[in-house]
Parts: sequence; C-alpha cells; structure tokens
Amino acid sequence: MKRKVCVFTGTRAEYGLLKPLMSELKRDKNVKLQTLVSGMHLSKDFGLTYKEILKDGFKIDAKVDIDLKSDTPEGISRSTGLGTMRYAKTFARLKPDLVVVLGDRFEAFAAATAAMIARIPIAHLYGGEATYGLIDEPIRHSITKMSHLHFASLEEYRNRIIQLGESPQKVFKVGAIGLDNIRQLKLLTKKELERDLGVKFLKRNLLVTFHPVTLEREASGQQIKNLLAALQECKDTFIIFTKGNADTDGRIINKMIDQYVKKYPNTSKAFVSLGQMRYLSCVKAVDAVVGNSSSGIVEVPSFKIPTVNIGRRQAGRVQAASVINCAPRKKDISRALRKAFSEDFRKKLKTVKNPYGDGKSTNRISKILKDCSLDNILMKSFYDMKGKNGEK
Repeated sequence: MKRKVCVFTGTRAEYGLLKPLMSELKRDKNVKLQTLVSGMHLSKDFGLTYKEILKDGFKIDAKVDIDLKSDTPEGISRSTGLGTMRYAKTFARLKPDLVVVLGDRFEAFAAATAAMIARIPIAHLYGGEATYGLIDEPIRHSITKMSHLHFASLEEYRNRIIQLGESPQKVFKVGAIGLDNIRQLKLLTKKELERDLGVKFLKRNLLVTFHPVTLEREASGQQIKNLLAALQECKDTFIIFTKGNADTDGRIINKMIDQYVKKYPNTSKAFVSLGQMRYLSCVKAVDAVVGNSSSGIVEVPSFKIPTVNIGRRQAGRVQAASVINCAPRKKDISRALRKAFSEDFRKKLKTVKNPYGDGKSTNRISKILKDCSLDNILMKSFYDMKGKNGEK
C-alpha cells in the first residue's frame, strides 16, 4: 500500500522551498502525494499563488481558507484558530500517514497542532534555527516539539533540536532544501528576465524583500521608511521589490512600497510574487539582495553576491561571509549598501562558501519519508542530554 504523505503549504516562499520535495514524492511509485494549500496562497492580496502550484502540475487535494483579511495580532490569532479547526477536518478526510510542514509560521503551527491532536506523525523541515526578531522563533520550536521526524539544515541546528529533547535517531542533518532549486532549475538570463518582468536593468540593480519584524511594536513602518530613504539615494540603480508577507503590519510595508514605485516608476517595480524561478533568476542578475528575508541568509550566498541584512529579523542564523548586517536606520543601511557595491568587498565574494549544504537535500529527505518505520512513532519520550561528567 502506498504511503500517503500530505505536504502543507501556506506561503509562496514555503512552496518554493518544498517544490523539489513535492516533485520527488510525486514521482515515487510507493508514495501518494497529498497537497494541502492554505494561507496566503488563497488570498487576492498576496497573489492567489495556489495557481502557481496548479501550473507546476500538482493536484491540490485541499484548499483551506483561514481568512487572512487582517494582519493585526488579533486577526492572526483568529486565522490560526480557524486554521486549526479547518485543517483538522481536512486531515480527517484525507487520512494521511504523515504530514510535512516547513519552518516557523502561524499557518504551519496550526497545521501541526491539528495533525498532532489527530495522532498523525509530523515531519518538520528547518527546525532548530533561530530568528530572534520574530514570533516565529517560539512557533518554530513549538512545531519541533509536536513533530516526530526532524530535518535540520546544519549540525548546529540538529544539536539544538536534540537539546529540546528530541531523539537523535529522529533528527537528520540534510542541508537546506532551498539550495536544491539553485542546482536543479535552469534560470533565466538577464535579457530573458527583463522581457519576462517588463523592466530595464540599469548599471546597478537590487532585489529588495522586507518583511515585518513582529516582536518590535510599531517598528515595521519606520524601518521600511528608512530603507526606502536609503534606496532613494542609490544612483543609476534599478530596484525590484517583492512584497511583504501576511505577518503583523505586512500591509503597511506593501502600501509604502507601492507609493515608492509610483513615485519612481522608471527605476523600480514591485511584485506580489515572483515565483521561485523568477526570484532566483533575479538573485543571479542583481548586484545585491537587500532586506530581512531568510533567503538572503540561506540561498543568496550560493550566488556569491552580497546580502544587506537589515535589523534583527534573522538574528541567530548561521551566516556566510557575504552577509552584511546593519541596523534599520537610514545611515546604517546606506553604509551597508556602499560596502555591498565596493570593489574590495566584491572581490572577497569569489571564495565565499554557503554553509547550508550542497543542494542535494531532496533525495535525503524523501528517502527517509518513504522508508522510515512509523510503528510507535507517536510514543515520544524526552531525550535527556548527558552533561560533561556524564550526568543527565
């Protein structure tokens, strides 16, 4: 009998990371892939990106709307509650043998909660990482404690999962799955990208992705204002914006980006969603990636270009030498941009190594998902790490 593996996705970025794994599971004759699509994928405000999933040839077994009309704390709590209830009903219908969730978002937390209560084993990707500037930090570790199989990007993250009490036999270091797309996809050339996006690149070009900082009250509006002021001073530079996500104050960021693009239509353009192919093609084409997205830390170093990482949203992650960290103040962002454009810094990037793996995570993960025994996997016990003297 085929093993039914249900992959949950609630955002465009998450789907981009999961796509190679979904493709591998779909091809496997011993696996029945189920796809549960929710969150931003079903929202007009965020581009109705479920259409990209269908375009890529995947069957959507369930579309679950969790009403993302509000990005206030109250609204997100409501969406999380709706998700838990509606995902529970979906799992009761689909009856998966295993549920796959990725990362640290509230949608994934709701899906994991529903699966855990339904006694369905959970496989979690990107556990053990740290993002100190976000509510995603405790959400990620909460999902870890509800999960039964763990796929960590680095040995440091694997050790952190074990530190949380998870059995070492169920925690696997596999690398970051986001690098698989870089290795597998045939990316667009700069000319092809210009035609596809309807833009004309200039002497310098930047890709900007800025998301809310959810643990800093009323900070997102001021931080994006400072970023836009610094970008405004960049001469002969074209800026491609990808809009913020559905976190608290995400719509404030998107509104300010729209205002900027309207004011500077010849040197900037904004996209609700580029999709993985166009996003990575943009990374390949630009001179630097700017903002506070995890992609700037995990995927961008593979292209040997600078990342200007603003603020504390990604604080706690292991970083390559190509990452330039700066405070979310205009003068600090401007200084970081000058460094990113400098010849001295760019020369050093030729030898940069991405610490997040070799782009072959998919095979490692899929093999475990289809071959591991699920017998008694729900009966977890807390793993106590031994101290220096052998005591527990």
